[in-house]
Amino acid sequence: MINWGRISELREEIGEDDFSEVVELFLEEVEGVMEILDTDPAELGARLHFLRGSAWNLGFGQFGDLCHAGEKLCALGLMDEVDLPALRGVYLASREEFLARA
Repeated sequence: MINWGRISELREEIGEDDFSEVVELFLEEVEGVMEILDTDPAELGARLHFLRGSAWNLGFGQFGDLCHAGEKLCALGLMDEVDLPALRGVYLASREEFLARA
């Protein structure tokens, strides 16, 4: 679910203080987007793109993968096939695992 190698790499790249700030900003931004994720079907692909990039950057691998799959569906015009409850569930589980170990 979490790519701990990526997290270690990022910590080393930016330092512990900046890492804490990045995590705080990531959680804030992602949760803001998650709240409005399904409010505008025309924006779903762009929102998933943002979430994917943020997730992969911080090591939320499975969440990023689901966002990427949803992004592909949106590109095909299949927004209704994006499993938003699964996406939310994986994000919450990933966040819980991350906060418990980070």
